[in-house]
Parts: sequence; structure tokens; C-alpha cells
Amino acid sequence: MPELPKIPSVAEMMAVASDYLPFVPRPAPKYVSESGKPVHGIAAEFSKTPAVVKAAEQIRDAGYTKWDVMTPFPIHGMEESMGIKRTILPALAAGAALTGVGGALAMQLFMNNDFEMVVQGKPYLAWEPLTPITFEIGILVTAFTCLFGMMALNGLPRFHHPLFSRERFLSVSDDRFFICIEAGDPNFDPARTRELLESVGAERIELVEDED
Repeated sequence: MPELPKIPSVAEMMAVASDYLPFVPRPAPKYVSESGKPVHGIAAEFSKTPAVVKAAEQIRDAGYTKWDVMTPFPIHGMEESMGIKRTILPALAAGAALTGVGGALAMQLFMNNDFEMVVQGKPYLAWEPLTPITFEIGILVTAFTCLFGMMALNGLPRFHHPLFSRERFLSVSDDRFFICIEAGDPNFDPARTRELLESVGAERIELVEDED
């Protein structure tokens, strides 16, 4: 059975929320650049698909967990190369479905307790008349949970990212591949991380500063 990702701590969730909500204070930066700005991470540029796939596998094997690969088109098998674990979204959807179905049944039973209604000649509180509302509410709650859960797990919506300020990163929508290892990774060290990216064949390496 695939291992599910661990639930993030409160501190980790607050750190993520600070990127999207201006009123959430940002944690103190782990590293700062020579200009005094917080370091978001180190980005490496590649020009060939096999090179970026091989680099992703080596970074995965090195134990890094907070990093991402940006490509101009989907690459088959990249999830395995990055070591991405199974999402918890199916579990959230199952919980939402059970909550919606249980809530719909409880609501109808509570309402019919005061206003007894005989539907289609069936016994009082028969399950058949309760099916349409139960089905609709179960689907509605599950659909919204999947939508907002997917957005939350992917950090969306996000209208700006530190990489957007790097001119060379714009070529990721054309013919270039990028790997960015974030400074928040437990294994991140500016010198060692740069050496790793050089060893995996990066054609260009650049320090990415965060916004103030």
C-alpha cells in the first residue's frame, strides 16, 4: 500500500499561508542574500528532457523534500522520478462523502420527525424517498471538498512566485526545464545544494531571492 504523506505541522502550515495571506506574519528567513533579501532557493536550468529526469532522480535520492520541477510539457514518470507520494485528496473526498450523506440523512429524519409525510405509499421514514436529497448533498459536499482540497494542496491560487521575477525562467514555457530547491528544505545548504546541482548536469544555476 502506498505511503500517505504526513500531515504538516502548524508551523509549516503558517509558513505556507504567509505566501498567500498578507496578514499572516512570515517566519524569519533561514538564509538571506548579499542584498539582504530572503533566499527562496536555488534554481537550475536544463535543456534536455533526459537530463532533467535524471537530475530529479538524483535530487530525490539525496533526500531533498521541498523542491519542484518546471517543464514546458508534461513528462511521463516525473512523479516517480521526484518521489512524489500519493495525495491525501481521495481520503478527504471519502470523508466528505460520508459527512454529506450522513448529514443529509440526519437532516431529513429530523425534519420528518415533526412533519410526518407518507411518500408513494411507503412506510414512514422509508429510505427510498430520502435517496434524492442524500445523493445530491453527498455529491455537492464531495465536489466542493475535491475542488478546494486540490487548490489548497497545490498552493492555489497564487498570483506571484519568486521565480516569476527571473527573466530566464520565462523560457520554461518554451524549451527549457528548471529545478528549484527551496531554502525551507531541511537539507538545504547554499554551497552543498549548488554543488549537487552542478553534479547532476545543470547548465545554469541561479540564486532565487524572495520578496520582502
